[in-house]
Amino acid sequence: MARAKSGSKEALSMVNPRAAGIDIGSTTHMAAINPDVDDNPVREFGTFTGDLHEMARWFKECGVRSVAMESTGVYWIPTYEVLEEHGFQVFLVNARYAKNVPGRKTDVSDAAWLQRLHSYGLLRGNFRPEAGVATLRAYLRQRERLIEYTASHIQHMQKALMEMNVQLHHVVSDITGVTGVTGMRIIRAIVDGDRDPAKLAEMRDIRCHASVEKICAALSGNWRDEHVFALCPSLALYDFYQTKILECDRKLEIALQALEVGNGHDTRRLPKVRTKTKQVNTPDFEVRSALYRVLGVDLTQNHGIGPSLALKLVGECGTDLAAWPNSKHFTSWLCLVPGNKISGGKLLSSKTRRSSSRAAALLRLAATTIGRSDPALGAFYRRLSARAGKAKAVTATARKIAVLFYNSLRYGMAYHDPGASQYEERYRSRVIGNLQRRAKAFGFALHELPAVPEIAVS
Repeated sequence: MARAKSGSKEALSMVNPRAAGIDIGSTTHMAAINPDVDDNPVREFGTFTGDLHEMARWFKECGVRSVAMESTGVYWIPTYEVLEEHGFQVFLVNARYAKNVPGRKTDVSDAAWLQRLHSYGLLRGNFRPEAGVATLRAYLRQRERLIEYTASHIQHMQKALMEMNVQLHHVVSDITGVTGVTGMRIIRAIVDGDRDPAKLAEMRDIRCHASVEKICAALSGNWRDEHVFALCPSLALYDFYQTKILECDRKLEIALQALEVGNGHDTRRLPKVRTKTKQVNTPDFEVRSALYRVLGVDLTQNHGIGPSLALKLVGECGTDLAAWPNSKHFTSWLCLVPGNKISGGKLLSSKTRRSSSRAAALLRLAATTIGRSDPALGAFYRRLSARAGKAKAVTATARKIAVLFYNSLRYGMAYHDPGASQYEERYRSRVIGNLQRRAKAFGFALHELPAVPEIAVS
């Protein structure tokens, strides 16, 4: 058997010979295919819908089956959807992993480089859920934007009230929330022309803790026309966005129904609700039941995951987590695990990678909330926070919640909370065991101190 020459190099095998690459732009797209197929392998296309369909037809004529493109802003979305309609396998890649070689950079070279990398299987596509889940995610993100717009107009109303020296926020904690019935009644009465503090104070809801006298004193303001005028459009815009949020809720409900397999799972098997606390800004329908009909599992049984969070996580991650072989891959995708930057056999950095993932941000927020509760996860958060700091505690707790979410959705595993006391006992036993082993290694033995009897004081 002849030996290979020392200077010879093993050639890379082409994985996707019918691959194409697209350099996405705001006004034009540069598309590249295999140079052996066409005499003009790199062509320029516009961004109009007709141009995108023309690009898809050219790909079909050249026998292209898979296309790689960078996720540039929002410009990639129309191209992705048109190519997906034409039956192409589209790979959405991170621009960081498709950097061109040093030299002169042009759109032509970028497209050709993307095509070459993709043809040799050197690009990894980003996760994008199926069409039904993508629709659900779009409605959820739109709803989040509407809530943000609503919040800005609430601030405008509070500013107008402060300019009138109407100290409503001192007597009503949330002027628009569940307990803010009092606040909205008073604001609408002011807009309608009512200026009598005593009459306004009589609109107090029974759930309001402040007395009528205190509310009356807080509503004695300066009723200048310009300040009242500033309050009117803010209230009108707040009401407008509230109606749009309700319309978005209807769309969400329809999108969830479209994801049901057959007639959906039987809600009679839905477990008993874990907590009855009503969350703020929840959709205007029974989210828990709707999700159970789609998934067949109740994600809210996991501590830290409420109906709204469960819906948002499903919108971001999908209904089937088979794209990740196990929970370690899933948490790594969320950037909730330590890094392993190694060079020369030496660990250079173990910092957690930065991520713009909405799912990771939601899990971190859930971890911060659960740190103030009694379950075992809350005890874990508090102990790690005292030892390593809040930042690491948030990341570690978010990773645990992500594992619970993955196991519940992927395998239908039920979570049973051991409680904070049991967690503290396990931690104590583990620390004592470590101390005993260290003492034994140095030739010592640990013994428990006898209990000191309490002295009765008469």
